[in-house]
Parts: sequence; structure tokens; C-alpha cells
Amino acid sequence: MKIGKNKMVSLTYDLHYDDFKGDMIEQATSDKPLSFVFGAGLMLPKFESLLEGYEAGNPFEISLADVDAYGELDENAIVDLPKHLFIIDGEFDNEVVAVGSTVPMMSTSGQRLNGLVMEITDDIVKMDFNHPLAGENLFFKGEILEVREATDEEIAATLGGGGGCGCGSGGCGDGGCGDEECADGSCGTESKGGCGCGC
Repeated sequence: MKIGKNKMVSLTYDLHYDDFKGDMIEQATSDKPLSFVFGAGLMLPKFESLLEGYEAGNPFEISLADVDAYGELDENAIVDLPKHLFIIDGEFDNEVVAVGSTVPMMSTSGQRLNGLVMEITDDIVKMDFNHPLAGENLFFKGEILEVREATDEEIAATLGGGGGCGCGSGGCGDGGCGDEECADGSCGTESKGGCGCGC
């Protein structure tokens, strides 16, 4: 059976920067493969399109330029937010909002965004709302383990899932953020995932 619309696909992959010689970002093994409904919109479109027609047992190598992965680095997605947005019960949360940490935020329109804390001063918190892999070329090498018809339940479970992972951590937000969009940010603890998506 070949990979196509509404097929359940399971595969392994090694994900590297640039090419097979680049640093490994993440891996899906035969013990813990990536499984997804093909055509449900959960994978990077270019990643999916290059897998179409493959069968179980087929090896694959896929190179994605940044524009076909998580986009180019957007300087407009690096913003200075007023420090008072991060004050809870009169205190600035130094544990959650620390340089190098990823903080979940919400825009005024309700869009969930993950921001990387780059700098903290007396007045502002500089955050980067680019996807963690923005500006990076990605290289996948793996093998198709299984291709079968997806069940109605599996297809239904993917509806409304959103996402945009190229390798399946299931739902990455990758929107930019302006000062006005982040005016009512909310803090919490949420680690960024791997799998080429950094959710």
C-alpha cells in the first residue's frame, strides 16, 4: 500500500541540521516511531508531499530549506514586552521568566505563542517568538515502517488539531508577535518539545 490521503503512516527518522553530517536534532526509532494520518495537515506540507507514494520498507532522505520548514528568521518576531506583564501577585516570577526559558503567551486575539526569553532588564523582557527552528535547513533520513488505511476514529481525532510539525510532536504554533499582540500575555511553565517543532 502506498502513502496517500487518509493513510496511517508510521516511520522512523533521524533529523539533522542541513544534511546528514549536521548535528542531530531528534530521532524517532522503531520502538517509538512517528505515526500520523497523511493529509490531515499535521505535518509540514513539503515533508508530506515528498513522502507521497512511498511504501512500507522504503528508506527516505528529505532535505527541507528553511522556507519549506519553519520559515526564515523574522526580526519582527523579536519584541520587547513591558516587564509588568509578568508580575503575578505583586511579584516577578524569576523561575518561569528567566533568560533561556520558553514561556507560553497568548495574543490579544487568543493565539497561543511560545516565546524564548532573550533578555530581562528593569523595564522590559525581550522575547523571541520565532519558531525554534526558524532559519534552519532540515534533513530527515528514515524508513517507512507501515502504511495502512486510517480508521474513521483516527481521522476524526486529527480534525481541528492544527499543528505544523514536520516530524510529529503534534501541534506547533508558529506565529509572529508584535508588541500590541502580546499586550495581555500570560505566564506558565511549558517546555519546548523536540521533533523539529519545538512546541
